[in-house]
Amino acid sequence: MPDTGGPVRIGVLGASDFALATLINPARDNPEVVVSAVAARDLVDAQGFADKCGIPRAYGSYDELIADPDLDAVYVLVPTSMHGKWTQAALAVGKHVLCEKPFTANGDEAREIAKLAANSGRIVMEACQFRYHPLTLRVEEIIASGELGKLKSVDVTLCVMLPNFSGNCYNYDFAGGASMDAGSYVVHMLRTFGGGTPEVISAQAKLRDPRVDRAMTAQVRYAEGHTGRLRCALWSGNLFRASAKVVGEHGELRWLSPAAPNLFPHLLVRSARGRRVEHFSRRTTYSYQLDAFAAAVLRGEPVRTTPEEAVENMSVIDEVYRAAGLPIRMPS
Repeated sequence: MPDTGGPVRIGVLGASDFALATLINPARDNPEVVVSAVAARDLVDAQGFADKCGIPRAYGSYDELIADPDLDAVYVLVPTSMHGKWTQAALAVGKHVLCEKPFTANGDEAREIAKLAANSGRIVMEACQFRYHPLTLRVEEIIASGELGKLKSVDVTLCVMLPNFSGNCYNYDFAGGASMDAGSYVVHMLRTFGGGTPEVISAQAKLRDPRVDRAMTAQVRYAEGHTGRLRCALWSGNLFRASAKVVGEHGELRWLSPAAPNLFPHLLVRSARGRRVEHFSRRTTYSYQLDAFAAAVLRGEPVRTTPEEAVENMSVIDEVYRAAGLPIRMPS
């Protein structure tokens, strides 16, 4: 059931500066959302973050925020291994959930949370923000139109530099690894632009330690016969590399920064119609994502990154790890 009172009062689980870009700053320009509270494992940390960001309430435990009756929704920004636990806790008290990607630690946990979400009557949305940008929507439109003809290949890359090996993203117990972080985006891209969930054929990892990948390459194949490749890294020879290419029998699409299309909002199209460059908004992907979350909560509008979508995504990530000879991640 949509909420009609508005605005959506949301609390943040995790006093991370990442929330400034992903939620707090976009909310300042969105009259349908108010960031009302933040929680950390330490009240001093939570209060300091609240003071810095102008958030009215701070809590020294996640349970306290979850129990706040004045909140409509929770933004889950804790380590990935805890995503499922706190999404479930929020649903248990009737709150909507915006859960940072990746949705859960693995595909089995995603299935469990998807079942709970389906029975909850609440909005549960994975925060995979590029899916809401107009450039992404346009790519899907062009592919669906048949302008490229039958698809032949999809190639996506996201390599960034996060050399802090002590961080959560390199911690197996927190469900870390390149395939969980940057890889969550590129797997979404393969599925979104390839027209379905592919089969993983092979995968090769570069390791931070015996269980944690700092970079990953994988080859996939779709039921219709076309192929795909993903490359992702948190630390590799590519200091930074981001691109996407979709090739069909009659043309191709190319664009840069597919996980953040607002940074390079240009799409190159080559087809029988000629060569053209299409231009898009520089408004942040996180702002479009927050628009969609608010619209779903307040008016019942559909979201693109549903729990069911997340199940498909996490299942592919699990298969990438298995193909690379690495263990899948587990909830904490």
